[in-house]
Amino acid sequence: MIFFWSLFVRRQPRRHFALLDESGTCRALHQGDVPPTGGRWVEVTESRLGWIGQPLPTGAWVTPVVSRPAQRRALAA
Repeated sequence: MIFFWSLFVRRQPRRHFALLDESGTCRALHQGDVPPTGGRWVEVTESRLGWIGQPLPTGAWVTPVVSRPAQRRALAA
């Protein structure tokens, strides 16, 4: 019965991470809810085994969402 109800529960999609060395070569891949600690892990759009030992393609990186800073109003003197 639990399996039946689990079909209707929305789950967050897993995030994908790649471990890069000093030269930018992918050394490992990881899927999880939180980024791994230690090393230079970057978030990528998907995990492909062909990336290991190769530089990551430019479209693979997930760019962080940068919110616009609130516009500051000029203070009256």
